[in-house]
Amino acid sequence: KTANSIWLWGQGTKPKMPNYEEMFQITGSVITAVDLIKGIGVYAGLDVINVPGATGYLDTNYIGKAEYALNSLKMKDFVFIHVEAPDETGHNGDIKGKIKAIEDFDKFVVGTILSKIKDFKQYRILLTSDHLTPIPLKTHARGLVPFAIMGTNVSKNGVEKFSENQISKSNFVVQNGFELIPKFFREVF
Repeated sequence: KTANSIWLWGQGTKPKMPNYEEMFQITGSVITAVDLIKGIGVYAGLDVINVPGATGYLDTNYIGKAEYALNSLKMKDFVFIHVEAPDETGHNGDIKGKIKAIEDFDKFVVGTILSKIKDFKQYRILLTSDHLTPIPLKTHARGLVPFAIMGTNVSKNGVEKFSENQISKSNFVVQNGFELIPKFFREVF
């Protein structure tokens, strides 16, 4: 039997959006295993870096992501590292997996970067998630997303560690998510 039709699923038009170089006069890269994030990165003018072993789950190459990011910073102004495992384990309702994903991210991505980032004259690091994925709900949820910023010209602002409890003590709150990146690149904290 021959095909008599083709259904093009997910078609759309290219969004009109300024890229990072136009908005902030900086160049950057994106590291992720998720095609959607890669596509957004391309539209934002970022170079996509494919890390061997990056899977988007618990078995991802965390250290490789950090090492490729540090290497990218020799040529680019910033790099966006996306780690999908905490979100996926949240969708699965897997509390042990989510804890492991966060611990592995902290140890292998954040730890690797912190051990070498001070080699750079100036640096700034933003840690955040793109949304909440609570274990009981197994889906995305509304709510303020915690974030932490550290680096050159960044004060502690009363926060000693990255936790929802500690971050609630900060007087630096961003109500609209789209305001965070401009603040991160432009402001002294």
